[in-house]
Amino acid sequence: MNNTDYDVIVVGGGHAGCEACAASARVGAKTALLTHNLATIGEMSCNPAIGGLGKGHLVREIDALDGLMGRVIDKAGIQFRMLNASKGPAVRGPRAQADRELYKKYMLQALREQSGLDLIEAAVEGFVETQGVLSGVKLADGRVISAKAVVLTSGTFLNGVMFIGHETTIGGRVNDVSCAGITPYLKSFGLRVGRLKTGTPARLDGKTINWDILPVQEGDKQPVPFSYLTKKIDNPQVCCHITHTNERTHKIIRDNFSKCALFSGLITGIGPRYCPSIEDKLVKFADRTSHQIFLEPEGLHTDVIYPNGISTSLPADVQEEFIHTMEGLENVRILRPAYAIEYDYVDPQELNDRLECKKVPGLFLAGQINGTTGYEEAAAQGLLAGVNAAHRALEDGKEFIIDRSQAYLGVMIDDLITKGVDEPYRMFTSRSEYRLFLRSDNADMRLTEKGRQTGCVGDTRYSVFKAKKALLEKYRALCEQLQTSPRELEAAGANIRAEGAKKSAFNAMSYTGVSRETVNRLWPELANMPDEIYEQIEIEAKYAGYIKRQMADIEIFKKDENLRLREDIDYSKIGGLSREMVAKLSKVRPSTIGEASRIPGVTPAAVTAVLGFVKK
Repeated sequence: MNNTDYDVIVVGGGHAGCEACAASARVGAKTALLTHNLATIGEMSCNPAIGGLGKGHLVREIDALDGLMGRVIDKAGIQFRMLNASKGPAVRGPRAQADRELYKKYMLQALREQSGLDLIEAAVEGFVETQGVLSGVKLADGRVISAKAVVLTSGTFLNGVMFIGHETTIGGRVNDVSCAGITPYLKSFGLRVGRLKTGTPARLDGKTINWDILPVQEGDKQPVPFSYLTKKIDNPQVCCHITHTNERTHKIIRDNFSKCALFSGLITGIGPRYCPSIEDKLVKFADRTSHQIFLEPEGLHTDVIYPNGISTSLPADVQEEFIHTMEGLENVRILRPAYAIEYDYVDPQELNDRLECKKVPGLFLAGQINGTTGYEEAAAQGLLAGVNAAHRALEDGKEFIIDRSQAYLGVMIDDLITKGVDEPYRMFTSRSEYRLFLRSDNADMRLTEKGRQTGCVGDTRYSVFKAKKALLEKYRALCEQLQTSPRELEAAGANIRAEGAKKSAFNAMSYTGVSRETVNRLWPELANMPDEIYEQIEIEAKYAGYIKRQMADIEIFKKDENLRLREDIDYSKIGGLSREMVAKLSKVRPSTIGEASRIPGVTPAAVTAVLGFVKK
């Protein structure tokens, strides 16, 4: 091949772009990150937090694949909480408040330390094709930079328009420019492009909030890091506070619906159902007289407060009026009004399971351009796209595919490319049919070996993983060997009948009333077991039957998922397929039989017909 400036170019320095360029470089591709402003790399455009239910699982998976987000939030986190800690292990999700400036600082530092990666301040306004394959990007100043693969992570910047009431401003984020040149190229490639909407609340001056009358939300006393490499959290930890909207708040908002860009027809894009604006909430939950608002600090050395829960596109004067009705905010100073933003996205059904555009070889998409919302969703996509772009550029014959039985990342990719989106997609644990296996505590055991094989997991990460795996195997075997009688177990506090055969330590962990202290007392050999190892073995013991059943389901799933389909299949030539089935399959062009079966409206009979055709 001809020499190129880079193997891989990543466009955009948000969460998807950061993970994409770092992953590409880790695999060994000569990589460049191109962004409008190096100073905004890793910017937290909306809420100052990482993780949550489903989202925290994604961060752990990014970390297991040697990505950056988990390590960076551990350095920047100022309050850590394990959500749903009292519930089952499948739905527990780590979350952390972040110091915005520290997060940006450590993300930029991580990228600068990554070998094989150049950071370039430039505005990309178009693409270059050579014989139908993407071969580079055009810059606003007329220059062309060539590459063998391009990852586009444009976030909200593609034709971004911000709304405060009926006032509109062109831009992808407050004080940032919009990108108008790329969308015409995407449409010229035949890609389906639409509009979506998101928003962010006002920013408040913490010095003017009456904190004394507001309930406090503390973090966990023992912060649990996101990254498997982090030993302890060093930052000072802070608390958040809670206030509520009330009937006065709601009346002001309802009285001004006509001034809202969302309801006046100015905004045509659909917003995220699970992170709605306050005016959306008043319509969808009309019977509610109050909504909880979390007042989140934006850093250790700033008084700026993020009021999580009152995103809006109402005019600034209306925002002033309704915000001051809330307890503790009667005299608050608003530093910046809330705004909504509408932007272009590409129908994710245009992508294959490597996040490469089917119609444009060499072009990979990651993040909000694929119809998702959230830092974590974007970062996870960026990592997968970056690894696959690197393999394409290096022509090493490898591809990095994660299916829905292996990770929440796989669930998200499969949902996007088979179902498409009609609203911004957000990750939840309920989206997975294999939740007991896809836990946040075992992401490294699920993914690190796979990441090592594809080249994105480095030596440091892999040595830590191997040491942990060895300990897990050692103590799991020991727990199954060590035994005691039911009588001794009952005497130790276990909810068990004092009769029958001996029980192993592994069995004992599944009984109510058996604590870590009980296990240590009965079997001193297990007293030195590290906490994280004990936690995983205890989960395996308590849910052994369910996990076994889920693993059997996964084996059945794999049979369909491992049967790959060519992208050039002519579905009209398959007997027994209706015109509707041909249209659906031709639009999505599934990569596997499993994907085909999950396309909305595709019948089992149609899948059987495709299976018969492929086997012939």
